[in-house]
Amino acid sequence: MLAQVRSYERSVQLLMVNQFTINLGFYMLMPYLAAHLSGSLGLAGWAVGLVLGVRNFSQQGMFLVGGTLADRLGYKPLIVAGCLLRTAGFATLGLVDSLPALLAASAATGLAGALFNPAVRAYLAVDAGERRVEAFALFNVFYQAGILLGPLVGMVLTGADFRITCLVAAAVFAVLSAVQIRSLPARRGGGAGPAAPGGAREKVLAQWRGILANRPFLLFSTVMTGSYVLSYQVYLALPLEVRRLGGDGTFGTGATAALFAVSGLGTVLFQTRVTAWCRARMAPGQALAWGLLTLGAAFVPLLLAAVVPLPEGGGWRWLTAAAPPLVAAAMLALGTMIAYPFEMDTLVRLSGDRLVATHYGLYNTVCGIGITVGNLLTGAALDAARGAGAAALPWFSLAALGLLCAGVLYGLHRSGRLAPADACSARPEPAKA
Repeated sequence: MLAQVRSYERSVQLLMVNQFTINLGFYMLMPYLAAHLSGSLGLAGWAVGLVLGVRNFSQQGMFLVGGTLADRLGYKPLIVAGCLLRTAGFATLGLVDSLPALLAASAATGLAGALFNPAVRAYLAVDAGERRVEAFALFNVFYQAGILLGPLVGMVLTGADFRITCLVAAAVFAVLSAVQIRSLPARRGGGAGPAAPGGAREKVLAQWRGILANRPFLLFSTVMTGSYVLSYQVYLALPLEVRRLGGDGTFGTGATAALFAVSGLGTVLFQTRVTAWCRARMAPGQALAWGLLTLGAAFVPLLLAAVVPLPEGGGWRWLTAAAPPLVAAAMLALGTMIAYPFEMDTLVRLSGDRLVATHYGLYNTVCGIGITVGNLLTGAALDAARGAGAAALPWFSLAALGLLCAGVLYGLHRSGRLAPADACSARPEPAKA
């Protein structure tokens, strides 16, 4: 894997380390923020939810703006601005205790993600060129490694004082900002401002209307929302199921931690191999369909376990409670490994190599809305199923969603709408800003 990383130019290598560091800093703090707000600061439950919700809303709601700015101003300024803003936001979270200040800091951390996420992915797509599928596979390895290590570092720091965690996370982003200012080459994608009658740059609203008129892109974005709803269940439905079956004690905590370990370690260890295997045997559209099918199939073990009587106690009860969710987590990781690099590549092809960051921004917004709606429906389905004694129903619904999305993606692939002709032409050289 390290040899593969070295085979890319320096900018791509830096973007991968960049993403690892971003996730390291983010996940060393965010898993422990709710406990700090409710415990150390004594905020009411609604206030804790408001602070966390503001962060998510400011990020999801501003992705399109962040992508548009990246296409117009260049990728590097947005990446640096996002990291500097998160530096300020994380430091503020550790230094203030009033609700208005916490809301402002939370909004700043969310906006920071909206600024650098589309820019990083568009930059990677431009500089990786024809090798972007493999580049995004490596990118996902660094992404997951940061998610794995961040909470462990945060646990140690928070054990001393949560404010230390905030300041260390802010320092991580400050150092990252300095490194990128010094070492990251400037890049600007294609299509941000073509000449218009009279020589004026194309208006932002006209660009957005053009993207909204790209029906294959919108259909692809809508269908891929299903993949995010399914993969997100490692954070929602699977931990709830583990605790429902095994209780809230040591077993439940350990089994929940194992879910994240299986998911993250699987990606770090096998992502590049899975991508190479799929690339050698499948077209991108086929790989996407198989990825969604695998995500849906991940819920079959839970569906089968729901109709099997649970032992009263002992080792068999723990095995029955833990094994199906762990298998599901592993399959969700596999499905994501199959789909993710081809998903990112398909977005570039559907954009026609034009306004790539803006396309990524709108795509993230659509998927973010889908995740929110999907989680609400999944949570309601879990509650209703337990009340009605139909424990298998949520798992059946999630598996059916995966099958439906896989079928639609395969249909898009067969019809050629995932590889428009104008996107298959030779790509222009990246413009140096």
